[in-house]
Amino acid sequence: MNKEEFLKKLEVELKISKSSEHTIKNYISANEKLLNKANKKPKEIMEDDVKMYVADRMENSSSSSVILFLSAIKYAYTSILKKDITMDIKRPKREKRIPTVLTRDEIKKLLDSFDTRKSILMTSMLYACGFRVSELINLKVNDLNFEEEIGYVKQGKGKKDRIFNIPEFLRKDLEKQTRRQKEKNQEYLFNGPKGRLSSRNLQKMIQKATVRAEIKKEVHPHTLRHSFATHLLDGGTDLRVIQELLGHASISTTELYTHISKQRLMEVKSPIDNL
Repeated sequence: MNKEEFLKKLEVELKISKSSEHTIKNYISANEKLLNKANKKPKEIMEDDVKMYVADRMENSSSSSVILFLSAIKYAYTSILKKDITMDIKRPKREKRIPTVLTRDEIKKLLDSFDTRKSILMTSMLYACGFRVSELINLKVNDLNFEEEIGYVKQGKGKKDRIFNIPEFLRKDLEKQTRRQKEKNQEYLFNGPKGRLSSRNLQKMIQKATVRAEIKKEVHPHTLRHSFATHLLDGGTDLRVIQELLGHASISTTELYTHISKQRLMEVKSPIDNL
């Protein structure tokens, strides 16, 4: 079996398991890079080849990137060649990094820096509903129910559906966008310049706006999701409610935001104040 056949089989396996487009892309890319570096046929790849690749090419990568790479290799070789060449490779400990969060003033500055209503609306939705990028770009016009003032995130991360409230502040703009897309016979709520909106286009748009807004933090679309959760927690929203709004499978994932809520930290008094 040559490299092309192996990668095609991997794509088929991933599609059968209903993996996301993002996972399919990452897993195929990881295996292709390993095969190119080792310059061997798939069945000739051994544990040492994987270790050499990680040592040579991923020395400065984060722990999560290495873990993802090893997961991609393991999936491919156990699914296609029925062996796990990563079995005895120790995984690095995942770093626990505190994500970047924007203040409310920074959110306003960011939104004010866009020059089109569509850009403002997309970015506002990321913050107002705590969407993942994939959830926003996959949002369809028929997923919004303006009568009940709710929307549906269908097959989000983990293949789970969830409901979100349509923000009253954005309702009129969302209704206009929905009508506009329906008139054009478009299935999705937002489109990019060359058809379907891509995560890369959205990321570039927000990064350029961040520069114009003179925000010194490193801002990505996911930063708005982190800000959504943190600001809800600061406002007193129960952690379990935030878990449901974010679509987290485990409360432990949502508990991350208890570590970055400045408002909660400011509420804690030093024991010396009680002496």
